[in-house]
Amino acid sequence: MPREIEYEKIVEAVKEIALRANYKLPRDVVHAFQQALEREESELGREVLRQILLNAEAAEKEEMAYCQDTGVAVVFVEIGQDVCVVGGSLRDAIEEGVRRAYTEGYLRASMVYDPVFERKNTKDNTPPIIHYEIVPGDKLKLIFAPKGAGSENTSRLAMLKPADGWEGVKRFVLETVKLAGPNACPPFTVGVGIGGNFEYCALLAKKALLRPVGERSKDPVARRIEEELLEEINKIGWGPMGFGGTTTAIDVKVELYPCHIASLPVAVNIQCHASRHAEVEL
Repeated sequence: MPREIEYEKIVEAVKEIALRANYKLPRDVVHAFQQALEREESELGREVLRQILLNAEAAEKEEMAYCQDTGVAVVFVEIGQDVCVVGGSLRDAIEEGVRRAYTEGYLRASMVYDPVFERKNTKDNTPPIIHYEIVPGDKLKLIFAPKGAGSENTSRLAMLKPADGWEGVKRFVLETVKLAGPNACPPFTVGVGIGGNFEYCALLAKKALLRPVGERSKDPVARRIEEELLEEINKIGWGPMGFGGTTTAIDVKVELYPCHIASLPVAVNIQCHASRHAEVEL
């Protein structure tokens, strides 16, 4: 027999993680900033990191948005094949949870209909962007990751040629970080997706950002790429908020996937210092 999960329970769960994600930086991110403060060689960079940490503390204590750009509501869903949602659809429940969080929590509504011409605000930050994955079991896992425009606008995707190889991949990633610069509010977390195809490498890059800061990939090739890219990125010198320094990124996270013999897709999803996400399992 399938396990039933009530529509309203999902709505309230989404509302809770949406508020939590916007108010409270994950502990691993805060810890990474604390470590960066100890290592940063620039005095101005250290002061910026101190301000970032004070902001995180105030946002959590006062239950206010850590950043005024409360982002596109991105939701990753892992739904067990033995789960049945009752009382409404899963998508409607997620959308209603987002609506309640952003209106009741006084979070900025940033979504607009008709992206080209009228650009009329939807006023409740819906619709969310939802990524679904069906998994074994009878659980429902929801991960909420609000993504601001400043860093998202500097993210890039390239369909490289296989002959470009590792040097081509590295060149593209470093070029993307250089172009992002102060506009994307460093220190960054850099998500990199390599392989798959045009749309899947971008999803890999975004999912990579969900992994805890400092947790290296289990794949030895991806782990080597992460370590080399992090070292090279921090030589760029943008530093905290672009004021210069040795902390341009607190982490690089890489996800690999097989690809076509004639392709080498690479996506770089830049994440600003507001690396926010929260999850719940029902």
